[in-house]
Amino acid sequence: MKLTLSCSLAAAALFTAAGAAAAPTWITIGERAHAVLLKAAPAARTLASREVAVTVPVQRGAAALKAATETVHAVEIDEEMLPTLSFAVHRELRKCGGFARHESMAEALATLQRIDGAPASLLAPSYAIDNQALVNTLMPQLQASNILSTIQQLSNFQNRRYNSTHGVNASNWLFAQWQALNPGNRRDIQVRQITHSWAQKSVEFTIYGTGNAGETVILGAHLDSIASGPVETMRAPGADDDASGVAGLTEVIRVLMASNYVPKRNIRFIAYAAEEVGLWGSQAIAAQQASRRDLVVGVMQLDMTAFQGDSTDIWIYTDYTNAAQNAFVANLVGAYLPTYSVGYDACGYGCSDHASWHNKGFITSFPFEASDATYNFQIHTTNDTIATFGGTANHALKFTRLALAWLVELGSDGAPAAQAAPAAKPEQPIKAAKPATRAAAAR
Repeated sequence: MKLTLSCSLAAAALFTAAGAAAAPTWITIGERAHAVLLKAAPAARTLASREVAVTVPVQRGAAALKAATETVHAVEIDEEMLPTLSFAVHRELRKCGGFARHESMAEALATLQRIDGAPASLLAPSYAIDNQALVNTLMPQLQASNILSTIQQLSNFQNRRYNSTHGVNASNWLFAQWQALNPGNRRDIQVRQITHSWAQKSVEFTIYGTGNAGETVILGAHLDSIASGPVETMRAPGADDDASGVAGLTEVIRVLMASNYVPKRNIRFIAYAAEEVGLWGSQAIAAQQASRRDLVVGVMQLDMTAFQGDSTDIWIYTDYTNAAQNAFVANLVGAYLPTYSVGYDACGYGCSDHASWHNKGFITSFPFEASDATYNFQIHTTNDTIATFGGTANHALKFTRLALAWLVELGSDGAPAAQAAPAAKPEQPIKAAKPATRAAAAR
């Protein structure tokens, strides 16, 4: 459904009201979301633009891929406009976000430069599927009822917005839940909250590896939720977006802990704060990775898994992700979940937290609940409840099973087959934007 004139005017009014005296911030944003931004906030200043090479299906659902491009822009806007930008993009394009927020203009421009360049330090595993006995023992222990219970408890919060007391409480609640999943206080387990410059904290559960402890596998989801309205009183249950993903992480942790699983590589589960306003939490955590001693083998994002929008079970998004790991994910479905069907689609720039890792040169994958045309359109509203996906977590269980297989296969591996980065792609030039005059109301 296209945005009506009244919605367009409302979005513009919200931008003007929210951004009148706010501090500037910087984002990178895809071309379609950029068009929405310029209609609603013409005072936003486009700093530079770049044609980015992406890989997309030849047609929606097809495994055959083709090369394409998307124009990504670096933009300076008022920070308080970011939630409204998220709402406007969802209303007009029926898409999540489409942008990533950066700490400085320099960081935004650097991200624009390296989006489709060669990874800084690619650590590629063999992608062998050779832990069938263990995976087949663990997978039946995953329960849809447990996933649904966690979704319900997270959606019971008034909202989980990154700057509300409810968002803080949701982070504290999840931290306590994950702490309780560590049986006997195993010394190779660390559960912590990650402090940011905003109120809500990200939550991380780490199982340290015994063999390749310098190598790490990351499974993520986002903790926050968003809808229109005042920060403290808005109702944003976020049952699908993204309590479903966090619940999947929680259930995988439960099964691994109950089975006393000990990986060779480190495994990190991360519930990111502040995804809905420009991937803030994952941006910060991915940036911090450069100062850590461990090397990241692969990243997977579970963001919306509960709503089955069509007959296909699992959709793999091919843009801003890694082709080799995507093929591995599809092979895992064939090996462990042979009754599930797989489709392929693209979601554009910055549609979830995997983009933060991709932009830093890490291997990422993003399996999703439906195609980009048939996913749950009730997200970012008061209607994103369990009822929207039929009151069961049966669809979410599919992704939880896939995530467990992916984690165990990568987490149980030995040394990677390759550590050297491939030859760099030719860099596409960045086009400097024409000077723009800011409207007086923007400052």
